[in-house]
Parts: sequence; C-alpha cells; structure tokens
Amino acid sequence: MKTAPKENGRLTPMLVALLIVPFIGTLWVPFYNRVDPELAGIPFFYWYQFLWIPIGAAITAYAYFATRKKS
Repeated sequence: MKTAPKENGRLTPMLVALLIVPFIGTLWVPFYNRVDPELAGIPFFYWYQFLWIPIGAAITAYAYFATRKKS
C-alpha cells in the first residue's frame, strides 16, 4: 500500500521563488539593453530573451512535476 508523500513546507516558497526568476530576468530591461556581445551576428538584446524561453520552460516543468500529485 502506497502512502501519500509528506508535504514539505519549504517546497512551495522555493518553487514560487524559482518561478519568479524568469520574470526578473526578462523584465529587468536595463540589464540586457545592449548590442554586445553578439552571438552568431545576433545582438545580445535578442539572444538573451530567446535564451529565457528554454530556461523558463525547464523551470515551469520542474515546478509542475514537483507539485504534481502522485497516484
């Protein structure tokens, strides 16, 4: 017989903080509002934002699977 996993009180605040990271990384425009360094001719402003797409997806997937109810 499987028992339900114990709820970790520190898990939820950690996941909330982890989910806030992509927002801070993309909404803090003065940090990445520049052209250099270029990556394959693409200015930093653009490739930095595109880099956050897989990072944000990975963080969201981690949060989803960490909070998913196991059956």
